[in-house]
Amino acid sequence: MLVIILAAALWGLGALMGTPRTARWIMIGLLIVVAIGIQLVFPDGHPLREATGGSAALWLIVVGIAALVWAYGALIARLRHRTGADDEKPQTPDKRSGSFSDAELNRYARHIALREVGGAGQKALKGAKVLVVGAGGLGAPVLQYLAAAGVGTIGVIDDDAVENTNLQRQVIHKDAAIGMPKVFSAQREMMAQNPFVTVRPYHRRLDAEVASDLIAEYDLVLDGTDNFDTRYLVNAACVAAGVPLVSGALSQWEGQISVFDPAQGAPCYQCIFPQAPAPHLAPSCAEAGVAAPLPGVIGAMMAVEAVKIITGAGTPLRGQMVIYDALYGENRSIRITPRPDCPICAGVPRL
Repeated sequence: MLVIILAAALWGLGALMGTPRTARWIMIGLLIVVAIGIQLVFPDGHPLREATGGSAALWLIVVGIAALVWAYGALIARLRHRTGADDEKPQTPDKRSGSFSDAELNRYARHIALREVGGAGQKALKGAKVLVVGAGGLGAPVLQYLAAAGVGTIGVIDDDAVENTNLQRQVIHKDAAIGMPKVFSAQREMMAQNPFVTVRPYHRRLDAEVASDLIAEYDLVLDGTDNFDTRYLVNAACVAAGVPLVSGALSQWEGQISVFDPAQGAPCYQCIFPQAPAPHLAPSCAEAGVAAPLPGVIGAMMAVEAVKIITGAGTPLRGQMVIYDALYGENRSIRITPRPDCPICAGVPRL
């Protein structure tokens, strides 16, 4: 109590005299150092030692807690500086605003610390609008990681409901969600993971009636569907809108991923796959099976490509396709080029 009274007196007297806050904290720190010194120098039972706590351990704990609080405050201040956040702005900003709350800065600290992302990149993620086509095997990890990364607006379109057979690999959905539309199940889990993002669920099939207008609303599209008709539709709409397309595919133990972006000199999906293969050459997951973790691997890679494209980090997979063979632990990267006679992107100006 003696030390607390003296500390309060020093603070109050300093305030009356107009002493800067830093100087007042220094005086209180010196007072605590003196209290610790008394505990270490004077013997047990000494009146002065009893009057200042009776043990050095108490003051060492106080100092430790104060140091942790200061370190946390310094970290938040540093992150605010890196993001350019205004200290005068509200601590719980609107999701669509460019400012970050302390909770967001703490959440995205590992991203902001990356030289290739930093504050500007995290702001770009918050301002981005990304559409994910399909909330199944590939869509599940894509949606989880986009939400975790802080992508501000995430649209998800799918007309399916959660089934028991999905849960072996579609990890965003839970057993209690069986029978629920996948887009609403995914939305619930994404918002539970990161309430700072906006999720737009579209419980319908993507068809020619809505594809062009819907895709034009977004900055980037990730396609995780398992049928060629939808893939061709998404590709054509993305090319028409000038929106980059991150596409992934799965089969048994193998997955592939590429970024189709004709406006940046890359081919479109139809350049590489001019026509759909015969059904027996490309069986569905239900027919051929798929290793449970494989969608997570390819979906996470798709999310990484999205983060790279939005933030400008590294080199996205434009003009190359990565093929991952999980059974033998092998990766292959092949170069892909536009087809001059492609009916979808042949007339697109390229950089």
